[in-house]
Amino acid sequence: MDLSKEYVLENDCVILRPLQSNDCGNLQHFAIAEPEIWQFSLMPINSPESLSNYIEQALEERKMGKSYPFVVIDKQSGAYAGSTRFYDIQPAFKTLQLGYTWYGKAFQGTGLNKHCKFLLLQFAFETLGMERVEFRADNQNARSIAAMKSIGCTVEGVLRSHMPNQTGGRRNSIVLSILKEEWLSHIKANLAAKLANTI
Repeated sequence: MDLSKEYVLENDCVILRPLQSNDCGNLQHFAIAEPEIWQFSLMPINSPESLSNYIEQALEERKMGKSYPFVVIDKQSGAYAGSTRFYDIQPAFKTLQLGYTWYGKAFQGTGLNKHCKFLLLQFAFETLGMERVEFRADNQNARSIAAMKSIGCTVEGVLRSHMPNQTGGRRNSIVLSILKEEWLSHIKANLAAKLANTI
């Protein structure tokens, strides 16, 4: 994956374009008015300053070849909806992780996430040639886990006391994945069928 390229993924419902520094203004409503969406974030965001730091860190990781962050735009309303990214990109192993995903409350449960995941998975497997896409989440984040299972992810296990959480404790991280052969054989078709009901 050439991280210097500007990849834009799009369908009838959503646009995923590379995250930029000036997106702080486009997304700051979520930092100021919707603190609950950051409950399970490793980097608490509660101000324009903390959001700016979050974005700059993501962009720095892109420069280092570690990740590729996107901003999510809801095509129906033209509104900025959230962010997601590829990270832990391992070209030699043909694997990457998909995460750091969050959406404003108005966009949760609308089907937007499934549209994003379809575009990202299709790009990862069919354009980038990845063999495995991995997902991780706080094991207490029931909403996120349910969303990942609903797109076809397989649960692989739980990493105990995996990393610090916002409260100073340690979180257990659930690990899920989709393999290229699974995507091509049935997950792509199943997810496309679900998307047909959300347009």
